[in-house]
Amino acid sequence: MPLLVRYLLLAVGVIGLYTLLHKNYIYVPGAEPRVNACFTVLARNHDWRALRDSMRQIEDRFNSRYNYPYVFLNDKPFSAEFINMTRSMTRAQVHYGQIPSEHWSYPEWINQTKAASRRKEMHEEGVMYGDSESYRHMCRFESGLFFQHPLMQQFDYYWRLEPGIKYECDINYDPFVYMKKNKIRYAWTIAIYELMNTIPTLWTSVKKFMHTHPDLIPSTNSLWWVSRDNGTTYNGCHFWSNFEIADLSFYRSKEYQTFFDFLDREGGFFYERWGDAPVHSIAAALFLQKEEVHWFNDIGYYHPGWQHCPSGNAWLDNRCTCDPNDKSKTITNANWGKCSHEWEMLPDTPRA
Repeated sequence: MPLLVRYLLLAVGVIGLYTLLHKNYIYVPGAEPRVNACFTVLARNHDWRALRDSMRQIEDRFNSRYNYPYVFLNDKPFSAEFINMTRSMTRAQVHYGQIPSEHWSYPEWINQTKAASRRKEMHEEGVMYGDSESYRHMCRFESGLFFQHPLMQQFDYYWRLEPGIKYECDINYDPFVYMKKNKIRYAWTIAIYELMNTIPTLWTSVKKFMHTHPDLIPSTNSLWWVSRDNGTTYNGCHFWSNFEIADLSFYRSKEYQTFFDFLDREGGFFYERWGDAPVHSIAAALFLQKEEVHWFNDIGYYHPGWQHCPSGNAWLDNRCTCDPNDKSKTITNANWGKCSHEWEMLPDTPRA
């Protein structure tokens, strides 16, 4: 057989194997098996262009080597344009689902007249998204319902992705595998203070929950990070949940489900503007040990408003393009970044 023909056959074989692996979404870097995980994206049909940028970022920096699937969720049916424009950005499997109406509407115990009045008042007070009805449905859905969607039932871990974000460093390992091996249940990259005028009674409701369900709260947890006075007041610290990676068993747990259901009945998602970030963060502080929560300090991430940018060798090794010294963007160099530094001060869990 001529040498040229042999090379051509070898090339065809390699291309065929590559296609087979990616068609079936199987990729095993080194000896580490891939985790049963996905990217989850809550989006509207008009978000497709911004999402193409976001997907290009995460594909180039990470997922082109791992091919984790995507789950897109929308309260309306996805358009053919949205599906075509997002599906073309990845070789990974992509799922598209519509949110059940009961997960994007008012529960029966909410007084909608009162809710509308409160939106008007918060708008007049200058509260961010104070008059937005859809934003409140989004916050409630992300707080306690997204993981109940049928498309999410097949997965054990999830990584939240949003339109308009940037990944500014290479991610040269699998964060899902890292979390599974180290028994981490929640991970973040930006911690920030909440806008307290959006959650005036949230901590009052949290204290009511702690009083009602003391049996669900472990004797050691991460509460110190959100309350310096043993639960009397809330300092406003929360993980910015537009980036979070989580073990979905945390959200599916009896503790978290009971917590969310209690808060949902309190009405603050609609009478105020409770966000999913403080809800997730307070739950992590109540129910998880410090060692079960991880700061991915080496992941460079930007969401409009703030970024986390590594420094030192991590910045060089991971080909980062962000500026860690930019105080206008880099959260750890701004006053609002105090929560990140204070996480490092959180005492380790005492060992018997």
